[in-house]
Amino acid sequence: MSADAIVLGAGIIGVSTALQLARRGKSVVLVDRREPGLETSYGNAGLIQREGVVPYGFPQQFGMILRYALNNRIDAHYHWRAIPRVTSFLAKYWWHSNLSRHQMIARAYAPLIEHSISTHNELIEAAGAEDLIQKDGWTEVFRTSAKHDGEMKEAERLAGEYGVKYQDLTPADIAAQEPHLSRDFVGGLKWLDPWSVKDPLALTRAYVALFEKLGGRILKGDAKSLSQTSTGWRIVAGDGTVEAKDVVVALGPWSDTVTKPLGYDFLVGVKRGYHMHYATQGNAKLNGWTMDAERGYFLAPMNQGIRLTTGAEFAMRDAPKTPVQLERAEKVAQSIFPLAERLDQEPWMGARPCTPDMMPVIGKAPRHKGLWFAFGHAHHGLTLGPITGQVIAEAITGEKTLIDISAYRPERFGI
Repeated sequence: MSADAIVLGAGIIGVSTALQLARRGKSVVLVDRREPGLETSYGNAGLIQREGVVPYGFPQQFGMILRYALNNRIDAHYHWRAIPRVTSFLAKYWWHSNLSRHQMIARAYAPLIEHSISTHNELIEAAGAEDLIQKDGWTEVFRTSAKHDGEMKEAERLAGEYGVKYQDLTPADIAAQEPHLSRDFVGGLKWLDPWSVKDPLALTRAYVALFEKLGGRILKGDAKSLSQTSTGWRIVAGDGTVEAKDVVVALGPWSDTVTKPLGYDFLVGVKRGYHMHYATQGNAKLNGWTMDAERGYFLAPMNQGIRLTTGAEFAMRDAPKTPVQLERAEKVAQSIFPLAERLDQEPWMGARPCTPDMMPVIGKAPRHKGLWFAFGHAHHGLTLGPITGQVIAEAITGEKTLIDISAYRPERFGI
């Protein structure tokens, strides 16, 4: 079987890349070991975060680092055994999170975020997936005035520098917006630009259906079987092999299974995360996506139920589940919203691929013709799927890219 391009990885980044190539008339084969959208793309909070111009940094204050070291929080947890293996990543992550460097990174990151809604909207309309989208932002609620005031100051800065829109919520505003939420909160911050996705897996599948309608093919295969040929690339998939001139590695936290054998050793860490769906008591309803800011968990009204998501777990990618953050979050969440029984048989867990400078790897491999990278999107994979796919597709087809992607080039790792 032959094609113009092979895309490895059927998460939202890979699916979006394959779709953007197909929209440009290319024959594309999308390859994964599983059905599309079942890994990290399935388990996120379901936000297209237009406001997320500042990537999540590593704490700089010694007191905060010490509190995280106690390992009893909801927003972060770590495996002791993993620390020696992730020390190099964490050290560089901390270094890049310094205030001045972090602000420089945000300025380089912002163009991706700025096109997140518009590029999603094109695909949503083409895929007929409008019923999966809610367009009224999301809300952070605060337990203390100090937290509220600090976050409002940052929101004002982001509005001035990046044009994001927000609303300062009083306790009365919160009560009107979420009447079934407890009165524990002194105020809130509503980000007005982002869109919410009621079922991230269904959105990925809608993009897949559009991809197939445009002639794209999906095959199960092992990305580790990738090999270079005299004219391009070959992979074992389906009942045979597929050859193509170009191949895109969009395997998220598993990208190293392909990049390392080819001589590209990226320093990529993994932040694992958990979720669980819940029923509600009586007629209780959660109207919008809500974050308990000081505690570090999210409540999202998904089609499957109220999804409770945790923060980051620093562990080896393939280590067994340890959903202690979920158990901690559940107890707190039940005190502010009438969650009822769990709806899933067991907690879901996914792994976010994170670079130490908090920006994804997007661009052409420096030493192999026809090899392209699209991974490392950390917390913003869903947000950045379509824009990443578009700029990769434009680069492959020789078009001028919608934005300058030089800041995300693989060479910044010194490979």
